[in-house]
Amino acid sequence: MPDIEVRSPIAGSVWKIITAVGDTVDEDAPLMILESMKMEIPLTAPEDGTVIEFRVAEGDAIADAAVAPILRNGAFSCRTDSCG
Repeated sequence: MPDIEVRSPIAGSVWKIITAVGDTVDEDAPLMILESMKMEIPLTAPEDGTVIEFRVAEGDAIADAAVAPILRNGAFSCRTDSCG
């Protein structure tokens, strides 16, 4: 299964990162909170998986459709396999 690139639905900034690399998340779990025009927008996991990379940090500007976190399919685990 290919890695899952989670894309920003809006242009704005990264207000808060909720998860960390290596965290296992369920579908629809919040990964980070984006901010745009004083609104907070949660960026959620599109399916079960493990967070393997963040391409942004808190406070960074983010473009619409930019890849923010990357997940590995739920069948893969950082606990038993390498995440890098």
